[in-house]
Amino acid sequence: MTKSNDRQGSVHGKVAVITGAGSGIGRAAALRLAEEGARIALVDVKEERVADVRKRILDAGGDAIAIEADISKPEDIESAIQEAAGKWDRLDIVFANAGVNGTLAPIEKMTPEDWDTTLDINLKGTFLTVKYAIPFLKKNGGSIVITSSINGNRVFSNFGFSAYSTSKAGQVAFMQMAALELGQYGIRVNAICPGAIKTHIDQNTHPTPELEEIRIPVEFPEGDHPLGDGPGRASQVGDLVLFLASDASSHITGTPIFIDGAESLLHG
Repeated sequence: MTKSNDRQGSVHGKVAVITGAGSGIGRAAALRLAEEGARIALVDVKEERVADVRKRILDAGGDAIAIEADISKPEDIESAIQEAAGKWDRLDIVFANAGVNGTLAPIEKMTPEDWDTTLDINLKGTFLTVKYAIPFLKKNGGSIVITSSINGNRVFSNFGFSAYSTSKAGQVAFMQMAALELGQYGIRVNAICPGAIKTHIDQNTHPTPELEEIRIPVEFPEGDHPLGDGPGRASQVGDLVLFLASDASSHITGTPIFIDGAESLLHG
């Protein structure tokens, strides 16, 4: 998976850490960056989740390692970042992508424990991933990309998503603070805000029966994806991550980028 590095958008030879790399957007971004010659540290809560994507990268002539880490645990993600940077003696790209939808419930019925779980993984996990990567990124500059969402930024009509949306809004605020703080080191920080994308995140979604008590019907008879006939593809998001990771986006930082086929303009 090596291509010429003679064009501005290349990530050839760079080292990328991708969390939640075993499926969906993380997997697509890993394959796309590897295709362009990046070396990939595939981080997921269970190492076996990234076995297939690592095999695909290696079989195509690329370079990748698998690292097991729970991003909500400081010792796990610190060790993962150190292992990745130590393996190739550099770090250039961090894709803080891992996250969960978590428990969906009315605010009145949501338990503090369920709230904490969602915020710990989505928001605290992003903070920890960025925090422990900074010392390595400062050496040569680099790019940090955070997976946020249209939820909490443009869309507030998905009922029961109060914890999730709060975590996603917090990620954008954190991204903007980090962009200002880290710009002096040549580190760019941006967030992507996907709409509906065909992934397996529903496996980490836990709706409660009480949702029906608060749901307000919202109908869009012409469909809710103006640009297409359904959800986006993870590979499309992978292309965006490649752009933000590369020098083709060298003057873009502190920016949330929506990738949703205009879905959020209907729902917002």
